[in-house]
Amino acid sequence: MSGGCACCFCLLCNTFLCFTLAFFMFCYILTSDEPKFRVTDASLTQFNFTNTDNSTLHYNLALNITIRNSNKKVGIYYRRIQVIANYRKKTFAMVNLTSAPFYQGHKNTTTLHAVLEGQQSVLFGKSDISQFNSDTAASIYSIDLQLALQVRARYFSFKTAEYPSSKIDCKLRVPLSLNEKSPSGFNVTTCWNVHILTDRGD
Repeated sequence: MSGGCACCFCLLCNTFLCFTLAFFMFCYILTSDEPKFRVTDASLTQFNFTNTDNSTLHYNLALNITIRNSNKKVGIYYRRIQVIANYRKKTFAMVNLTSAPFYQGHKNTTTLHAVLEGQQSVLFGKSDISQFNSDTAASIYSIDLQLALQVRARYFSFKTAEYPSSKIDCKLRVPLSLNEKSPSGFNVTTCWNVHILTDRGD
């Protein structure tokens, strides 16, 4: 075999090998499991609405959030995690977790703690106020939580670029606690709309 033919053969082999590795990597990415997000505890010690000219919602909400990465060979870099709290489709709190950035290895569970405390002007209509009064009488509130993420993934030793921002939804039913030490009575809630490692389909 001449030198030119040998070079062409080596080039073809290397090209085939690269395409094969890329194909298997692509398949592995497609079959990776999404991490599982759960709110394991929520303590609401203040949720008061003042219906005046400057309608204000006073709140104090503490959360424990777990993230489970069940993949065997995939690690996740959480560059930023922002917690957004909504009531009646009105955003009343937003906080960036100081625990990020961090790396979550494979087969790992990470627990995060978030405290949302303060006051926020909100514009409630008559139906919103009526529902708030009903929730106050029952001492339990429907709070829609969103987790806005910026992440990168690590497949074996390969690191991806930062993925587009993703928002995860958690629909909570949070009882009002008398104080921080009293049992919250909160039911563990699994979050949904998790599309970090896979295509969103949009």
